[in-house]
Amino acid sequence: MQLLRPRQESDALPQPAALLSAEWRGVLNVLRMTALDCRVAAQTDLFKACAVLSNKEDVARDAFSQALLKCLREAIRTKPIFYQPGTVALSFDEAWLMRAVIASRGGDGHSLTFLIRSRVPKMYQRNIAFLINGISDQFSQN
Repeated sequence: MQLLRPRQESDALPQPAALLSAEWRGVLNVLRMTALDCRVAAQTDLFKACAVLSNKEDVARDAFSQALLKCLREAIRTKPIFYQPGTVALSFDEAWLMRAVIASRGGDGHSLTFLIRSRVPKMYQRNIAFLINGISDQFSQN
């Protein structure tokens, strides 16, 4: 009796980014490009970043992305990993962020709350939720 069969090419799991729709891969690539820009920029205090965000549609999309990515390290207490734009694989940080943005867009507050609470200390949770919801809102306008 054979319990395990040999692994076949058809058994290969799809890469996580391949599971995202074209729209969400586009959002991910914008966030990856913003992350590249933020690597060389000074880190921003999370509370200050949320206070200075613009309500103008033409700058809000970039402002929300930059604010989140500049503050993410402070909020999750580790350096987040973002791959180069166009990379098929997803880092844990990218997968977490995309799940949060997708939950926000879909109105799934319970999943968004769970994701944020799983990684973000209580004092930062409200601000991170605000930024993630802002990103979701800005990308849904296009």
